[in-house]
Amino acid sequence: VQLQASGGGLVQTGDSLRLSCAASGPFLSSWSVGWVRQGPGKERELVANIRWGAGNTYYPDSVKGRFTISRDKGKKSVFLQMDSLKPEDTAVYYCAAGTGLGDYIIWGQGTLVTVSS
Repeated sequence: VQLQASGGGLVQTGDSLRLSCAASGPFLSSWSVGWVRQGPGKERELVANIRWGAGNTYYPDSVKGRFTISRDKGKKSVFLQMDSLKPEDTAVYYCAAGTGLGDYIIWGQGTLVTVSS
């Protein structure tokens, strides 16, 4: 399975953006798909995860209430709706998939999100 992320861009503080991650093949129901970001000079940070089968979601406190992850099983796609964006959300966002939360073995190429103040 390969992942293709898209939807990044330049936005202003307070704006919204929706990222998409399309998979070339099916995921197992037990798998997790997540969005991980890496800002300039920062470590990688998991910002959202969804269990492919059950749909359970996870968010860290830094994005809880602002980011929403969802999936479309028919389109083999995962989305990240980002609202109330802040400059500190500026990062390259990667979608990734694997057998558990944060335990990713397949990575997409990343899409750049820049939030201007």
